[in-house]
Amino acid sequence: MSNLTDVGTIIDVLTPEFTALSDAIWDHPQLRWAEYDAVDRHIAVAEAHGATITREIGGIPTAFSAEWGTDGPVIAFLGEYDALAGLSQASGSTECAPDPDNTTGCGQGCGHHLLGAGALLAAVSAAKFLAEKNLPGRVRYYGCPAEEAAAGKSFMVKAGAFADVDATVTWHPNSRTFTRQTRTVAYAQMYFHYRGVASHAGAAPHRGRSALDAAELLNIGVNFLREHMPDSARIHYAFTDVGGESPNVVQEKSSIYYVVRAETVAEMRELYERVFDVARGAAQMTGTELSIEFDGASAEILPNDVLEEVLHRNVTELGPIPFDADDEARAKTFADTYEAKELASERALMGLPRGDTRVLADVVPPMDITQPRQLISGSTDVGDVSWVTPTVQIMTACMSMGTAPHSWQFVAQGKLPAAHKGMVYSAKAIAGTALDLFTDPNLLAQARKEFEETTAITPYDCPIPDGVIAPPLRNRA
Repeated sequence: MSNLTDVGTIIDVLTPEFTALSDAIWDHPQLRWAEYDAVDRHIAVAEAHGATITREIGGIPTAFSAEWGTDGPVIAFLGEYDALAGLSQASGSTECAPDPDNTTGCGQGCGHHLLGAGALLAAVSAAKFLAEKNLPGRVRYYGCPAEEAAAGKSFMVKAGAFADVDATVTWHPNSRTFTRQTRTVAYAQMYFHYRGVASHAGAAPHRGRSALDAAELLNIGVNFLREHMPDSARIHYAFTDVGGESPNVVQEKSSIYYVVRAETVAEMRELYERVFDVARGAAQMTGTELSIEFDGASAEILPNDVLEEVLHRNVTELGPIPFDADDEARAKTFADTYEAKELASERALMGLPRGDTRVLADVVPPMDITQPRQLISGSTDVGDVSWVTPTVQIMTACMSMGTAPHSWQFVAQGKLPAAHKGMVYSAKAIAGTALDLFTDPNLLAQARKEFEETTAITPYDCPIPDGVIAPPLRNRA
């Protein structure tokens, strides 16, 4: 009988409790750095299962760890729980419709309610397995805030939170299942705050200095920059303050929030310095003052082949996610809201034959190590953890194929039975992987050897500048 079979039995018993936890986080969505409700709920569950809690990791109010065991290697499980702004959505609705009971306007557009609950389920179950077998090992669950555009884990890494961790496992909800890590890109985000001089735009425009003009010139300059950066790089922005609603007043203040992405930290840093130059030029052109607030950043993912092989063996043993006909029918109502080409693309990525009409990815795809890793233009602060300890992550189908992350459709499917099945499946996969590392020291040694050989050649390049602290700590400083 394998580790996976035994821990799977434990997980099946605990599933209702952790399904309820994921639903409670979905019902009370909170933005980055403000996930107090989620933290309280996660800690309560972990304590009920005998964990020792360490609060405010790195001084961050919504970062914590829960730990079981006192000796042996440390295997960590990463959990997240932050939501996204403006994505309130009624559960199960196939039309874009806000949840009438949602008081924050936020929504779980990336499935972090499932991610945190599923990772905690895996950690609790792995700890129970070790205790029942009287085996050494320290199981640690990290509650990680602000993955969405703020990089909570990056600040935790910078604070040394993972210094004694031997390996890390995690997962993420997706529209398909795969065990081979895609390449992600490094990113940084920063605010550009412009300050000008207010004046009557009609009677005395010459006395004004428009901060809004400066912000618009920044955007124009960056648009010209886009032609002269790598194809894989990305730059996005959002106005957070346009200075007012009266066109007859020269706006004296304006703020704009930028995200800069590139394949490596070094390339990303070079690109954001060019954006900084454009921002400074806009201030000179308009006679305004500029202040730059660096908000956060994360590194690209460092995959670990050894850990991926262990994970894939567990997934192969598990077989497909046990979706049923009702799950498929419900998922189809969402798939009908997507373009046919989106579904076709995902079916092809899953290796499904042409003409296959299923919309839930109920297959285990092969892990072809002969092919180059796919590069996606998204980012994750799991990247920073992967540069300080061997890390593996499974993407698991919880939504219909074709579902875009950060969409209302993603939110709407987050409490359906198919999403819960994907969460439980992931818990079994990562718990089984962690237990393989606990019970076979050679596997863990091989993973560490690969990690150390890679980082000896290419050391971790922390993307957060010295002196920059996590945003919730800045008002305390």
